[in-house]
Amino acid sequence: MASDWSNCAVCDHRQVTKPSVVWCSECDEGLCGDCNEHHSISRSSRNHETVSIAEFKKLPKEILQIATVCKIHKEKYELFCRKHDCPCCKKCVKSHNDCKKSDTTNRANISCQFTKSLAQITASVQKFGEINVSCEPCNLSIKKRKQKQAQIMVAIPAKNIDNLTWTLLKRINTELSNIQGCSLLPDARMVFACYKQDKTIIFKADGSKDFEIDNIGSSFDVTFIGDDCIAVTSTNKKMINIIDTNNKKLKKTIEVTSAIDGVAYIEGHLIYCAREKGLQMISLSDESITNVSNVKLPTWAYVTTFGDKLFYTDNSNNSVTCCDYHGNILWTFCDTSVLVYPLGISVDNDGNVFVVGCSTKNVVVISSDGQRCRQLFIT
Repeated sequence: MASDWSNCAVCDHRQVTKPSVVWCSECDEGLCGDCNEHHSISRSSRNHETVSIAEFKKLPKEILQIATVCKIHKEKYELFCRKHDCPCCKKCVKSHNDCKKSDTTNRANISCQFTKSLAQITASVQKFGEINVSCEPCNLSIKKRKQKQAQIMVAIPAKNIDNLTWTLLKRINTELSNIQGCSLLPDARMVFACYKQDKTIIFKADGSKDFEIDNIGSSFDVTFIGDDCIAVTSTNKKMINIIDTNNKKLKKTIEVTSAIDGVAYIEGHLIYCAREKGLQMISLSDESITNVSNVKLPTWAYVTTFGDKLFYTDNSNNSVTCCDYHGNILWTFCDTSVLVYPLGISVDNDGNVFVVGCSTKNVVVISSDGQRCRQLFIT
């Protein structure tokens, strides 16, 4: 059986522990790199064949368990007794003197023999058969190949608002006041727009402060616009601030023609609440402005997007409105029994609308068609 192959046997005798890199079957020992070099040039072992430990470990367990050294005399097996069917070292030979058939291990013969029936088959059978390939024309002719294939589209049912649940994941003490807008970045950092403090603060995912941008006017709302950037609206200065969250600097300032409150991002454009001018859209590439809806909005109106729809709040009449990008109203929700003075707004992946009620101090979820609502929690 192979002795311990994990450590160098030579170094082990010197009370030094070093991992072995090769295995010598003649010495029945593992050797480290230094000892292997001496082993390969030494006269007594230069002809020994070695194998890497990696290859040695791949040998079957049965092979590794074969003993190469006599357990009694601690010497290498060199003879094999046919009578007793066992290997022998030089000292074991004395107890096998009466055995007539003994071979050195180097002259052990291996042979195999086929039965006569198999030998006759291999001698007489020249071939088993032949393979012929025949081609015949198809009875059905193809006039036109398929160009399109219809598929049955199975609609995935949207989550019912009655089945929605909420779980408090973390409570963050920002030590800030009058936060009007917030946004969650892809890297889990959080952005807060501080209205009275005229600054925007970014917190890390663990709730610790990352950095802040000061002197950008009364920060009202914030939205992520891609490329590690966010857009922050400044109501009193009629401008939009573009902040690079990676470099932690103010990248750009865009001036608009009206007071600006809530903001949302969609495909290279910002849609914002422009008070008397309604909903407007500005291109981030050329800063051109277009009107989306002429419905006058009050101060502190918020907007968000989902697919081809816009959703905005109107605290003057306690309503939430859904419209398309041409300003066509699809539905309006108003129920003062559950929602009064709506402010912040967001939409989930199923089109359900979440709205913060300032006076009712709650969060209300509205179904995607605007027909049903449910109060999630109240503070």
